[in-house]
Amino acid sequence: MSTAATEPRKVRADARQNLDALLTAARTVFARSGVDAPAREIAAEAGVGVGTLYRHFPNRAELVAAVFTTEIDATASAAGELLAEHPPGEALDLWITHFTRFVATKQGLSAALHSGDPAFDALPAHFTAKLGPAITSLLEAAESAGAVRPGIDPVVLLQAVGDLSHRAPSPDGSPNPMVRLLLDGLRTR
Repeated sequence: MSTAATEPRKVRADARQNLDALLTAARTVFARSGVDAPAREIAAEAGVGVGTLYRHFPNRAELVAAVFTTEIDATASAAGELLAEHPPGEALDLWITHFTRFVATKQGLSAALHSGDPAFDALPAHFTAKLGPAITSLLEAAESAGAVRPGIDPVVLLQAVGDLSHRAPSPDGSPNPMVRLLLDGLRTR
């Protein structure tokens, strides 16, 4: 068997641009009109034809899953960027703000993600695999710097912030007062 047959097919530059434009457009349209927005609205926002949308995403669940996955990845990568640019306690606060915006903009996706569609089966594991290490690195750095008290379970904190953000989102996606109260409780005195 040749190696060409076993290697993944490379994506052409224009196809990659179309895919990126579709994901960006879908994120925008989903935030504005919900996940059930017409495919033509997403394609128009991306500047491509509906056929291009369906070529990349044959069904809506695949598009929703792809948008959600790219958002998870971006939120996770923000942790390292913030730690490189800010003191650990501040980086944790900024990342929590980023995470709460992520949660706030996913309000309409909740029903779709819990629909039982197999396209969403891998998302919980991807969420934990990406965001668990991100929050862990931030908490460990903040704890080492003396900014937060020791012994905080990163995944429990992530779930608590997510629950609070989902139940009472701020209009602008910033952490609501209950998230602020939770974060204040982590601080060392």
